[in-house]
Amino acid sequence: MTPTPDLSFSIPSALDIGRIAARLILALVIGALVGINRERIHKPAGLRTHMLVALGTSLVVVTAVEARMSASDLSRVVQGLVTGLGFLGGGAILKLTAEREIHGLTTAASIWTTAAASIAAGLGEVATAALGVALGLVILGLLGGLERRLEDQVPPEAADPKPPGKA
Repeated sequence: MTPTPDLSFSIPSALDIGRIAARLILALVIGALVGINRERIHKPAGLRTHMLVALGTSLVVVTAVEARMSASDLSRVVQGLVTGLGFLGGGAILKLTAEREIHGLTTAASIWTTAAASIAAGLGEVATAALGVALGLVILGLLGGLERRLEDQVPPEAADPKPPGKA
């Protein structure tokens, strides 16, 4: 597809459409894999959330690439996505003051990791996207059980120390 300075409508070739579709579908697969993992354990940000984050992130990157932005402009697009998705993840974090517990950190991290892998997919970096999501799924799947077992070994009084100056 050739860029048009006046941003007028241009029809992409079949090859362009195939490349774009492959990148967006890879992002959807990334979102689905992480979303299914989160859905399976009944987390609020599940399949649809992760798929939409992945699709939206990849769509912005693919659009920037297809518009033939310079590397520095594309870098700014990615920086904006990373920052914005940090705020989205921050919205998933809930601090329960009475119980002094924080919930949603892993959900926020899974949203951010899904977006990061989708950025790689949007850039056509298939191996990076696949490896990133595979490592993320290992962390979510295997290490969650290890984390629970370690928590079970800590006595309750040691698990929740009182802040300094509090009785």
